[in-house]
This record gives sequence, C-alpha cells and structure tokens, in this order.
Amino acid sequence: MNLMARVRGEVLVAALLAWLPGVAQAADYPPRPYDITEQRAPCNDYQPQRRAFFGDTHVHTAYSYDAVVFGTRNKPADAYRFARGERVGMAPYDSDGTPARHHQLRRPLDFTVLTDHAETMSLAPICVTPGASGYHHWQCYLLRWSNWLPDAVPLFLLSQLIRRDGEYPAICGADGKHCKIQAPRVWTDIAEAAENAYDRSADCAFSSFVGYEWTSAPKGNNLHRNVIFRNSDLGKLSKPPPSSIDISTIESLLETLERDCLDQPGCDVLTIPHNSNMSGGMMFPSAEDFERSSEQLARQERLERLIEVTQHKGDSECWFGAGATDELCAFETLPYKNFHELFRAAFDPDFEPPEPLQPSNGFVRATLSEGLRHELRFGINPWRFGLIGSTDAHTGLPGAVAEDDHRGHAGGLDPGAGLPEAIQFNPGGLAGLWAEENARDSLFSAMRRREAFGTSGPRITLRFFGGWSYPPSLCDATDFARRGYGGGVPMGAELPARPHGVQHGPRFAVLAHRDPGVADFPGTALQRVQIVKGWLDDASGERRERVYEVAGTANNGASVDDSNCRRLGSGHDRLCAVWEDPDYSAGQRAWYYARAVENPSCRWHSYVCNANGIACHDPAAVPKGYEICCAATYPRSQQERAWSSPIWSGNRTR
Repeated sequence: MNLMARVRGEVLVAALLAWLPGVAQAADYPPRPYDITEQRAPCNDYQPQRRAFFGDTHVHTAYSYDAVVFGTRNKPADAYRFARGERVGMAPYDSDGTPARHHQLRRPLDFTVLTDHAETMSLAPICVTPGASGYHHWQCYLLRWSNWLPDAVPLFLLSQLIRRDGEYPAICGADGKHCKIQAPRVWTDIAEAAENAYDRSADCAFSSFVGYEWTSAPKGNNLHRNVIFRNSDLGKLSKPPPSSIDISTIESLLETLERDCLDQPGCDVLTIPHNSNMSGGMMFPSAEDFERSSEQLARQERLERLIEVTQHKGDSECWFGAGATDELCAFETLPYKNFHELFRAAFDPDFEPPEPLQPSNGFVRATLSEGLRHELRFGINPWRFGLIGSTDAHTGLPGAVAEDDHRGHAGGLDPGAGLPEAIQFNPGGLAGLWAEENARDSLFSAMRRREAFGTSGPRITLRFFGGWSYPPSLCDATDFARRGYGGGVPMGAELPARPHGVQHGPRFAVLAHRDPGVADFPGTALQRVQIVKGWLDDASGERRERVYEVAGTANNGASVDDSNCRRLGSGHDRLCAVWEDPDYSAGQRAWYYARAVENPSCRWHSYVCNANGIACHDPAAVPKGYEICCAATYPRSQQERAWSSPIWSGNRTR
C-alpha cells in the first residue's frame, strides 16, 4: 500500500474511532487556544498555563546512510521504543546481528521527531535486503562491513565516499532508479512508526511527529534543515519528500513545502536549521549579501520558527575569540567553520583551521541581530528564531544526553577501545516546549509561536516573560505563569508598544528550576540566571550585545572534583528575577533571551577516563585510546545550561 492510500485509510479509521467513547473529532474537542487538526482523545492533564515538555527533534535511524556506516541498526520503531523508556540495542553487533550492548533512558521523553536524511533513506534497505536491486554494489559491501573495519579506516571517509552533495549515490543506479523504488516504502515505514508510537489516548504519554532532514552542504558548508509535519496529513508530500538532490536551495525547499503542504487543507509544516556553526557563514548571509525577494523572506519567516542552539556537533549560541567578553560562549564550541575542516581534522590531528572563527560564521546571537538589520532594510525579519536543543543522534537513540552514560552519537566503537567518540563532540541537548497538553496540535503550536527553550542536556525548566509593568514581587507569587501571561508576552513573542506615560524600559520576568534528576543521579544545582540582549546601535546601525546578571552569582564557590566527579558547594533549586532594561531607548530594535547556568559538573569524557582508571601522572601507564584523557585541550568540567527563546522589541509583529 502506498502512503497516500494509507493516509486515506487512516482518515476512514479515524472517522470510525470518532464513534467510540473518549475519542473526539475536531468539532467535538473541548475548546483549545489552537486548532485541532486530528482525531484523538483530549488529554486528562490539560494545563491552561502550560507546562514544560522535553523532547528530541533531531534523530537518525538505520534509514540514514551515515548512521548505518557508524553501525546503527535501530529502525524508527526501535527509536520510538527507546524514547518511551524501553531498553534498546546499539552498536557494535555480533556476527549474527545481536547487539553487544544495550541502552536505556533514565527518564522517557515526552516527544520525539525522527529526521532521517531524505537523500539516502533508501540506501540501508537496498544494502541489507538480499535480492534488492543494488544489493551487490561494492558500496553496499562497504556499508555491510563498516562495523568490522579496523579502527584505522576513518568512518568519515567511508560516508563521504558513498554520499556526495547533490548526487544520487552510485548504489542507487542510473538516475537513482533503485533508490526511487525503495523511497516510498521507507517513507511509509517512517510515517507508520510515528503513528504507532503516538499515544492518542487520554493518557497522552508520548507524542511523535513525522519528519525528515533535508541535507545540503555545498563545498562542505552546512545548510541542513529538519522538516517537521504537524500531523499525519502530509499533503502532496505523502510521496517521498524532496531532498537536496531534487531541490538544491533552501529557497526552493521552502517554496515546495509551502505549495505542497501549507497550501493544502490539513497539512502544516516547519523547518529547523541546525549546526549554523558549521555553515561557513552561508546559512545566514548578511543583509548586504542577501539576494532574496520579499516573498522569499516572508516564506522563510513563516516556515523557519526555531533553530538548534546546541547539539552533538557543537554549540551555536555565540562566538568566543579575541575581544569576546562572554566567557560562557566557550561552551562546546567547535573550532571548524565547515565540514571540510572537520573531516580534515579527523585525518590530521595537527590540522589548524586556516582562519579563526568569526561571529559571521553562523552563530545564533549574530544571526538574531542580523535579522534586525534585515528588518530595517527589507521590512521583514526572516530570522526571528526560537531556540531549542537536540542531539542529532546517529544511533537511533533519542534523548541520550546523560554526561555520565554517554555511548557516542556516531556509534560503532567497542567498549574499552577508548572514548566512545571524538572528544570534541558532546552528548547533545534537548528541546523544551511550553504547551497545554502532550498532543501534536498543542506541541506544534508551541513550536510555531516559538514558546520553546533549549538545554544542553539537563531538564532545566525556564520561563521568560516580557512586559512593561511586572512588579518585583512577581517572583513571590504562586501564580507566576498566569501573571506572566496576563501582564505581557512569553518567550518567542513581540513586546507590545510602550504604554503612554511609561518612561522606563521593558521589564522581564524569568524563572528557572533545576533539573531534579533521578534518585540515583540527582541534577546539578543552578548557579545563576542571565539575560542576554542584542540591539542595533541607534547612530551607526551596528550590532551590539550585552549580558546582564539577574539572579544568583558566578562567585558562589561551587566546583567539581574532576577526579571523581563529586560536585562541591551550594547552589539553587530555583532562581527568579524581575529585571528592567537600564539601557533601553524608545523604539530600539532589540532582542532578549534568558540563560540559566548550572554549577560546574563533569564533562562526559571525565566520567569515561575516571571509569578506566586513567592516571595522567604516569603517561607510560595510559592505555592506547585514552591518551586524550590527559590533554589540556578540553576541560574536564563544564557548566550545563538552558536558553529561552528571545522576546523582541521595536519590531514589526508577526
């Protein structure tokens, strides 16, 4: 059955389900502040003031060619089982296909989006299915044997050999014919796995979304987008979705998504850029270099509502270099401006990038400010992004972000063979959404209005409101959220115009709660909360940034003993502040976001090095593969954090 036929069938099934007790059609669903686009039971736990849901919107399974190269065999159904808290196998595998090890989340996720590469989602079925056209291609042999290749064979090299930007892999045959046969079957399986994992009962335990990744990297510069559909109605994209082989530019992708989904009844979709830190400045060009029409700008503003601020392949929040004053921008920053430099470093440990990174390389803060300049020049800001985190896991294991239990997101290494992955990478982050209930319509609406936040892994909850009259006593109120909504706007929104007679700057209310953790591994206390502001200079129009300390303190004496990862000193379970911008000028174009920072804790590689008894005082006793434990290049400790989406002022409302 093709996917379109299956979707039609689901509509009939949904119509029948509507006659059953507890299952509501859209017309019968209790009143909600968002459209109901599907048949499902209303959630028992509905909270009008919204609560935080944690998920992962960027996960690759065995339908992604590079995940297969890295040894992954988990398919979408396995990935959703893992996200819901079940124990799932992971690479490496024995010769009979039995996983040598397993993994399980300490806490299930609330939602997950699987985002396999559209360009090569057919490769794995071809290469692992005897008799399939292309099964005996030499590149398929490499894929099947990749998990048993010696360590000296770089996996990056193998993945690059198979996949070239803008071309069908040779496995696909002339004009990609073999892959075109498989693609509808794979896309159907992805959609079915999402449907089967989705809890449509009133328990609302888990939400899954149909999604994929559009993967373009011209000259190694990352332009990747994750594409997320609101519900099971995929419009004209119920056939295999467009890839960068079919559509070579982001403008064409967004135009296709608008025509084939947004303009179709029942279909809704968003795209999420990621790894702007690896885009070489191409993902978000300056206003002077921008060549898009007003129609294209408006389309981008409509479709691209969120951006990954952090993930497995580095943090993209802000630049840290000569003259930078925000030391927290040094967090998990990769020194490479694109994939070419990253791959070069994988082969040559002495490689140094020819040019230092600059804010214009694609960091989120600079992009937010460049969006203000776009609005000043074109009347439209295409880069009013909300912030989220995710993993970009290539193991089919969503939400595996625990620093003390990191198994690697590029998979494939034997336990005891050294670190589970290259030290410059990290476990990745999580996406947080403020929503009324754990249902697709509610969660997707939160994405669209940008009431979202990202974390570097911990489940810190972070609320952020902006207005003109919040009293200092708001932090003592038992109904903080109700007053926050009533007196202003939440993260992701636009400040209303300054009321007549008000002479002071805008006021922001921020509330952060620590991650409680679990019984055998409690979360880390909070150290401080900051508000980051970016604006355009009134006279020159140049970008400006400043970080304000609003709660807690950097000098609280907290630390961590990285030899045993024992956390020392005190911190906070809760931090709250009402802050007024002392540098505001009327009509100033600006953005503000909150950043909550934990006390120091061990980075993931410290746990691995400690568990293997690495004694750096005796270099001769350090086993092969663990030498990096003794390098001073990467800090043994870190400070995990959460970022709210911005609130904008002085801009046109959208």
